[in-house]
Amino acid sequence: MGSVSLKIGDGTARFKKSTLCSSAVNILMILSVITTNLFALYAFTSSPKNNQTEQLHQVHKNFSLISEQVSLILREIDQSQKKLAQIEKQLLGYESFDLSRPNIAKELKLFLNPHKLPLGKDSKTGMTEMVSSVGHSCEKSSDLLSQYMNYKVFGNCQDDWSFAQKLILKGCEPLPRRRCFAKTVSSKVNYLLPFPNSLWKPVSNKTVNWSGFSCKNFECLNSKKLNRGCMHCFDLVNGYENQRFVKSRSKNDFLVDDVLALGNGGIRIGFDIGIGSGSFAAVMAERNVTIVTSTLNIDAPFNEFIAARGLFPIFLSLDHRFPFYDNVFDLVRATNTLDDDVGKKQEKLEFLMFDMDRILRPGGLFWIDNFYCANDEKKIALTRLIERFGYRKLKWAVGEKVDSGKSQVFLSAVLQKLVRV
Repeated sequence: MGSVSLKIGDGTARFKKSTLCSSAVNILMILSVITTNLFALYAFTSSPKNNQTEQLHQVHKNFSLISEQVSLILREIDQSQKKLAQIEKQLLGYESFDLSRPNIAKELKLFLNPHKLPLGKDSKTGMTEMVSSVGHSCEKSSDLLSQYMNYKVFGNCQDDWSFAQKLILKGCEPLPRRRCFAKTVSSKVNYLLPFPNSLWKPVSNKTVNWSGFSCKNFECLNSKKLNRGCMHCFDLVNGYENQRFVKSRSKNDFLVDDVLALGNGGIRIGFDIGIGSGSFAAVMAERNVTIVTSTLNIDAPFNEFIAARGLFPIFLSLDHRFPFYDNVFDLVRATNTLDDDVGKKQEKLEFLMFDMDRILRPGGLFWIDNFYCANDEKKIALTRLIERFGYRKLKWAVGEKVDSGKSQVFLSAVLQKLVRV
């Protein structure tokens, strides 16, 4: 079926399957059996009855025709299998990577080559070989990917986390695994605090690898506005960060305790989408709710900072299908950076909304926290999209906030996913 399996539907490659071709073969075999029976019926009913020699000759002739027809059907089946296999390769991208190119790193070739299952074809799944997982868009950045995969095996990896993030932002996600040791911060362990003291204590600058950042400490970051969700967000003592979600500054700022009350005690695990320093997860941790925070290291070491607080970050872009099973989270929160992350295309927002809905269990809460509405058209489009999901509206607020001297409109809502049958 090819050397590399790149499944476009979710951006990953898992295993080569034969179900498509098998279904087509089954249909063709049924047609061949029907055709053979029709020819046999014709052979035994259409010959003259007054001449036994002519009957035998006619039967022999008819059987020859049947044999030719069956051979033709078998050839058509073989050709159809090859065509279907080629179509499957084109659709799933099995042959997107040309591993014979001279600039492809040796480690990348080794990682991408398929591996036959040791016991042959699996009877339950139809799988015949394992193919390594890699984002299909990686082929568009194959030169950059080869640089990323160019290292000494069992040696130290290059200090190239920002290079990896650049590939992710280009759609090359997930990245291939590597056989080298990631760079470590030598003094990191000595500066980590025990949980739960770590939630609101200042994070030491020595816990972070600052390469690739313009700022080299948190004091520098606190002097900048990185995005709508992070203004002085690394200051856990003196800023507003330790009051977020427990004190409201506008009607759009819902309080955590009020939202949890809407869940009737059923909120245990949640997923937070958007750039931030993990304060939402920290507030929820104080209330015995576990939150997974999705973030990249755009202009700041968000992942290291969140982890240093004893929380769970996941290094993931919003273009990637969320690596969680269906209906597993009690709460999904989308922040005010959502509109910036998904861009201006309505379809892209719809794909993201459907994936958030997929991982949210029935009865779970979808919290839209200060979604920026650039204009009335954007607000109407989002409202109509929400209505199409059939959520129950538990809280809904549209209000203005002053940002950089300008009045801007934001939408906040708490919605409940209903059971769909």
